[in-house]
Amino acid sequence: MKGNNDFLSRKKRELGVELNEVQRKAVLQTEGPLLLLASPGSGKTTTMIMRIGYIIEEKGADPSRIKAVTFSRASARDMRDRFARFFPALPPVDFSTIHSLAFEIARERLWRDGTSYQIIEGRTEEEEDGEALGEEGLPLHKRIILRNLFKRVNGENITDDQLEELTTFISYAKNRMIPEADWDSVKTDVANAGDIAREYENFKRTGHAKRLIDFDDMLTIAEESLERDAAMLAKYQRRYDYVLTDESQDTSMVQHAIVEKLVRGHRNLCVVADDDQSIYSWRGAEPSYLLNFKESYPKAAILFMEQNYRSDGGIVEAANQFIKRNKNRYPKNMFTKNGAGDKPKFKRFSDYRKQAKYLVKRLQREEKLSETAVLFRNNASSIVLMNEFDRAGIPFYMKDADNRFFSHWVVEDVLNFMRMTFTDRRADLLERIHLKLNGYISKHQMAVLKEIDNNESVFDNLLQFVKLHDYQTKPIADAKETFQGMRGMPPKQAIAVIRGRLGYEKALEKMCERLGFRKEYLIGILNTLEEIADGLESMEDFAARLKYLETLLRTAKGRRGQNAVTFSTFHSAKGLEFDRVYMVDLIDGIIPSSEDAKYAGPHKKDGGTGEQPLMEEAVRLFYVGMTRARYHLELISYSKRDGEETAESSFMEAMRDIVEPEKRAAEAKAVVAKRLAAGGEFA
Repeated sequence: MKGNNDFLSRKKRELGVELNEVQRKAVLQTEGPLLLLASPGSGKTTTMIMRIGYIIEEKGADPSRIKAVTFSRASARDMRDRFARFFPALPPVDFSTIHSLAFEIARERLWRDGTSYQIIEGRTEEEEDGEALGEEGLPLHKRIILRNLFKRVNGENITDDQLEELTTFISYAKNRMIPEADWDSVKTDVANAGDIAREYENFKRTGHAKRLIDFDDMLTIAEESLERDAAMLAKYQRRYDYVLTDESQDTSMVQHAIVEKLVRGHRNLCVVADDDQSIYSWRGAEPSYLLNFKESYPKAAILFMEQNYRSDGGIVEAANQFIKRNKNRYPKNMFTKNGAGDKPKFKRFSDYRKQAKYLVKRLQREEKLSETAVLFRNNASSIVLMNEFDRAGIPFYMKDADNRFFSHWVVEDVLNFMRMTFTDRRADLLERIHLKLNGYISKHQMAVLKEIDNNESVFDNLLQFVKLHDYQTKPIADAKETFQGMRGMPPKQAIAVIRGRLGYEKALEKMCERLGFRKEYLIGILNTLEEIADGLESMEDFAARLKYLETLLRTAKGRRGQNAVTFSTFHSAKGLEFDRVYMVDLIDGIIPSSEDAKYAGPHKKDGGTGEQPLMEEAVRLFYVGMTRARYHLELISYSKRDGEETAESSFMEAMRDIVEPEKRAAEAKAVVAKRLAAGGEFA
């Protein structure tokens, strides 16, 4: 025991690190399985590093025989750097991601089998320029392969959103170790996703001279190798005496299976996780592993790191009460010895547009912008914020630079409508939008029109030379007149005409019904385009502004570490902390979304068994956002968006009940009194 105290006392003198009682237990509990449940801001990385140092210095372990696995390369790098600072005289420990470990195992498996392989994921910038083609001219990038297979199976081009959902579907199925025969039972909005996924797996095995490998394959090949090859399993089991896994709430079933096999002999496993921060079920994360830890490891010790060192008391108490909404969790009570500080603040605006303008006004007064974050659920929220902040001259860093907005087909459609106002003589332009405007022009009629080469108006050519139905004549003549009337029109007004008089919004609604697109998402893109167009004089200005913002989005990713406001999704903010946090777009339909009342997905169509409800995951996501703040947390909503009423997020209402119980009770009492005075009744 003296050695234990000597180690901790020495590190306190050398580093100024003083551990609390639970952290000390976590450091000293070195043998056998340990589940360390670490609340936000509880010092888990410091505890892990101290534990590793203790195992080496006091237990005499060889540093090369300790494996520390984390979720991301950034986390692995941070832990490696922290260990070097804490223990500069010790040799390095093997810190890596789970994918890095899996790839090492998979690479050996393929080498043993004499199988040549090629990785087909990670070169996204090259996918459209031909550099991702192999010697036979076959596409060797995952996204290109899936694009081609989708077109072969469904007979049409895949959208960026469908491609994202398809890749998520495949990753989910493989990370959850769902057999290929059962892939059709996994819910997705992508047509024939199971068939496409099976063709994709077949193509990777047989469609090229080399075995094609994506990131998910690294995991599945590694797990299968350890399961089926006793010699390989024994080799990797002998390599490590201690294994630690960080951010284990983000780990998938196949990743858990790899780790479980590695420690099966000695069982010296330390799992660091927080079930309250499990927010990645959609890509196969399996938090129930943590809840059932004792079933896998009956002799495991479980420690609760509940002291928050990050945030003031008002934020900690509110977040702690909020997360208790969830039932599928360990009973924890996060607390802090920091000052009481401010309680979370609430803002509700009459209109959506006022949200970004309010933030601009607030943050123009801040000097240390790098300690401020604006968090949102969906990347689409960042476009309007980016537009407003740029116009105000406030620098920002984009944590998740997602350029899909600017390449989205709805954006391209609007630009093509605008191009038609400059010239109506280009049949190729009309071909791109003819199914999306009033006029009901068929594909056959469009093909006939394209054969006419007289440099006249496409609408005149349709009326004079193409066989039309009687009901088409007037809409086509009206379309010609509308496009002519739009020449020189300000872009915001032009978008309104495109949406209404030219029938584009109705066309989108029909596409949503037919193809399963989310109407709210597509209409949201149109609304955002109107926001960008606001105040611009010409359609040329609008096109230039879009191009400028697209470039700005790319460059904003390079402002990391500069004095700039951070824009981030709730998901990507996990692990970060700021003095001031503003959570925006807190309305029902966004968080929680309409999908959040359903089961974690992609998921089995019948609801499956043992699935985590998405509503609980949405609660955890909101909790992650709140616990990023040290001193100032502001929750922002609005009552109207694009002329339609919006309901405040039920999570925000719950937070009001927690933070302002007396005020909420008084408000409720006033509503009852008003209803009774008006002669109303309550059921």
